[in-house]
Amino acid sequence: MKRSVIALMVIAILSMSCLAWAAEDGAAIYKSKCAGCHGPDGAGKVGPAVKGTSLSADQITDLLTKGAAGKKAPHGKGVAGLTDDQAKAVAAYVKSLK
Repeated sequence: MKRSVIALMVIAILSMSCLAWAAEDGAAIYKSKCAGCHGPDGAGKVGPAVKGTSLSADQITDLLTKGAAGKKAPHGKGVAGLTDDQAKAVAAYVKSLK
C-alpha cells in the first residue's frame, strides 16, 4: 500500500515538473505557434522576420498576450491559448535569435 502511494506521488511530481518545463519552453512554443508564419529561425516566411527585432521582450510579451490595434491576424488580438508565462518564454526565445 505504501509503495503504491509513494509511486503515485513520484509520478505526480514528475508529471507536474514536466508540464511546468514544457509550459516555459519558449523554443518549443515558438516552433508550434509562431514558426509557421515567422519561419523556424525567425527570418520570416508569410509573416515578417522576428530575428533581430527591435522590440523589447516586454513589448513582444504584450503583443502576444494582448495583441495590437491595426496588426494583421493573429496579432490584432492576443494569441489564443498562450499564458503570460508562455508569452514571456517565447519573447525570451525570440530575443535570443541572432
